[in-house]
Amino acid sequence: MISVNITKRLDTSEGSLNACFELTITDGEFLTLFGPSGAGKTTLMRMIAGLEQPESGIIEVDGEVWFDSTKKINLTPQKRSVGFVFQDYALFPTMSVRENLLFAAETAEQRRSVDELIELVELSQLSERLPATLSGGQKQRVALARALVRHPKILLLDEPLSALDPTMRQKLQDELSLLHKRLGITTLLVSHDISETVKLSDRMASIELGKIIRVGDPLEFFSPHTLSTKLQLIGEVLKIEEDFPISVVTLLVGSSVVRTVLSNEEAHLLCVGKHAIISTKAFNPIVMPVE
Repeated sequence: MISVNITKRLDTSEGSLNACFELTITDGEFLTLFGPSGAGKTTLMRMIAGLEQPESGIIEVDGEVWFDSTKKINLTPQKRSVGFVFQDYALFPTMSVRENLLFAAETAEQRRSVDELIELVELSQLSERLPATLSGGQKQRVALARALVRHPKILLLDEPLSALDPTMRQKLQDELSLLHKRLGITTLLVSHDISETVKLSDRMASIELGKIIRVGDPLEFFSPHTLSTKLQLIGEVLKIEEDFPISVVTLLVGSSVVRTVLSNEEAHLLCVGKHAIISTKAFNPIVMPVE
């Protein structure tokens, strides 16, 4: 069990604000921090890892206090059992795949597990290669394996797939989901992507302006309306073409482009660049914006 109740002064594009984060994460859970840029998602994750210090509060993991402003407790990142995967991978460029993992190992047991982790992320044939010779997806696998070397209590993922193309991103989402189910490690993900959040998360915490405004099932969060449907998907609105008396709406659902016909009244509720729910009901599409 991870218990977080901390405050932090944040400097954002909209000015300074007092962030207050209160969150409980159960063992083995996959939880996503979701919200706009500058809301405090990465800052919260970095405070859990010990890379930034809260102004006040407490962070407790499995009964061990990692931070307590009242008792002057603030464990260093090295003493916190976390694995961190950064957005830019942060691999050592002069070390091979295997050497990057070995560098993270602290014990003989962890060093012995390196080859198993390399096999787990399907990089056995590339273990002697340098990061510069790897694709973005392969680098991400290395970063993920390195974060797992020390068998951490918490795996922290700061938008690890955002720089990848849609096809590779979907593939690594599937692999990450399978890896989480296999290892059962408590995982915290920062993401702006609705489909990624719904696909991977047990729960999501919606963060706005330094506060957690809602925690719950991501599908319920993004599907606030109860519909009698056979199929329901979330996509990004790419284009709205008006052709009186109807409109043609183009959406990106995963890596697929979907076009559907709506009434002009329905289409006017949508905005290009925003997300919408597309569903089928009695063989007629229903598309509504995600608030």
